[in-house]
Amino acid sequence: MNYISCESAAKKIGVSTRRIQQMCKQKEIVGAIKDGRNWLIPDNAILSPKKPLPIGVSDFKSATTNYYYVDKTLLIRDFLNAIPMVSLFTRPRRFGKTLNMDMLRVFFEKTPEDTSIYFKDKYIWQCGDYYTKHQGQYPVIFLSFKDVKCSSWQETFQKISKLISLEFMRHNELESSSVLSSYEKEQYHRFASENINEVDCQMGLQLLSLLLHKHYDKECVIIIDEYDTPIQQDHLCDFYNEIVDFMRNFFSGGLKDNPHLAFGFLTGILRVAKESIFSGMNNLKTNSILDNNYSSYFGFTNEEVRDMLAYYDYEDKYQEICEWYDGYRFGNSEIFNPWSVINYISDQCFPKAFWQSTGSNDIIGEIIGTATPEINENLYKLICGNTVTTYVDTSVIYPEVQSNPNSIYSFLLVAGYLKVAEIYPQNDGNYMCDVAIPNKEILYVYENEVLNRTNQNNVSISIHQAIFSKDTSKLQSLLEDFMLKSISTMDGASEAFYHGMMLGLCAVLGSQFKVRSNRESGLGRFDIELLPMVKGIPGFIFEFKHTKDINVDLDSLANSALKQIEDMKYDTELNDFGVEDIVKIGIAFRKKVRLLSVDKPIGEN
Repeated sequence: MNYISCESAAKKIGVSTRRIQQMCKQKEIVGAIKDGRNWLIPDNAILSPKKPLPIGVSDFKSATTNYYYVDKTLLIRDFLNAIPMVSLFTRPRRFGKTLNMDMLRVFFEKTPEDTSIYFKDKYIWQCGDYYTKHQGQYPVIFLSFKDVKCSSWQETFQKISKLISLEFMRHNELESSSVLSSYEKEQYHRFASENINEVDCQMGLQLLSLLLHKHYDKECVIIIDEYDTPIQQDHLCDFYNEIVDFMRNFFSGGLKDNPHLAFGFLTGILRVAKESIFSGMNNLKTNSILDNNYSSYFGFTNEEVRDMLAYYDYEDKYQEICEWYDGYRFGNSEIFNPWSVINYISDQCFPKAFWQSTGSNDIIGEIIGTATPEINENLYKLICGNTVTTYVDTSVIYPEVQSNPNSIYSFLLVAGYLKVAEIYPQNDGNYMCDVAIPNKEILYVYENEVLNRTNQNNVSISIHQAIFSKDTSKLQSLLEDFMLKSISTMDGASEAFYHGMMLGLCAVLGSQFKVRSNRESGLGRFDIELLPMVKGIPGFIFEFKHTKDINVDLDSLANSALKQIEDMKYDTELNDFGVEDIVKIGIAFRKKVRLLSVDKPIGEN
């Protein structure tokens, strides 16, 4: 048989060499052999067409059979190396939790079907008999609460009881079991027919695990996906106490001191520990975004993204995909948002805020709506690319969002709105962290929510229009009006707050400008600079002056800010970049504002 190189095969079908190498590695080319570090391909090999991307696919069998699949099966290896009784994985939404839980279900569940076929070409099967002997050996209870989003406790309970009944029905092998008593079968039928009350429902996990254990003579695996979705929803709808009480009893029956439990898995966004949902569960091992264990299994790693880009022949888009969807840090792993990466590639690599549309941002809106001046100041710092140092409590609960300002950053971090830039472990098991906005996609979420909550959207649009129409007078009027209205509601705020607020307003211009703050230029550091990325629009320099002294003339103070721009040659950087039109704006404020823009008006000859 004649063989050709990867390079020749790539030219033959018009794809990249890296893509051919990846196809060989994933056994998509029949007959390909390894020759040292290189692959050799039969010259008559049929090269498989590209697989579609698994957008919204959470079924493991389908994902691995019909779609491009990023192999996360080594999660099973890491689990079996430790085998904690109950494992809780907390990650932001759309980071692969449901697909991974279904992977665990398919791997462990004993069924008439030989499900090993879904794993024999995966990493886990290369790890040896110690791991593969567990495949298909356990009865499994699987519940997903990801769609339990109701407006009342009654509706919530009805939906949860329906899910429990459906799981009983899924195990219809119990109906004809030769080892269950008539009473046990009666209990099975009662749950399967939805003839249960709230107390019954709380005992559902315990009962089903007992019946399965007895039928199979094997302890159960219990998997609960997105356990805290109803808790978040109920917090927003004001029936938080009811759902917390229910969940406490529900999990206690199934996961605490349950002799019918082999081991359990839970996923969620938050570890709702302070409400004692997992009260007394000393068998629970929590794996948060700050822990190293399992850090690479939720979301895509750098290598996985590079391989995916190579597969679809978009290797030149690596830098862009990093800017938009990279930046998360889970434990010691750098992570990309998987939902956004998949949608980006599917959309021919046109960058959008895909993750933003996958769920409600009500909580971040609530945070912004009730934020103190200090928190607002920090939010604007984050929008402008700076870090904020904060204490992170991984057991934060929803009510603390309103009652405890210090919890805000903890919540934003675990929910996926912030990343850890630096981490400093504390003796109490929590952390001091430098946090920041991870990427451009999340920046858009902040911009939209900040502008919406502070009624700045109209202002930002008008500022856009003034800049592109080169109307300096209108721009001055808009900025002055914006500052006047903002300051009137925040009399006690610092200069840094208004600096940050202006940065936040400027940040929405990010597609046309590079927004820079406190950078060296000329003989000192300017407050804000807008460096145009589009030809034909001006650059801007802002300098701020603040006074509490009622005797200080604001006109004079604004002029001194303007003079500082001139004297310190803050326009040096803009000149170096070849910016011809430069608008210099001095801002003075003391409960009211005076703005002064000088130099020539935009576009003036």
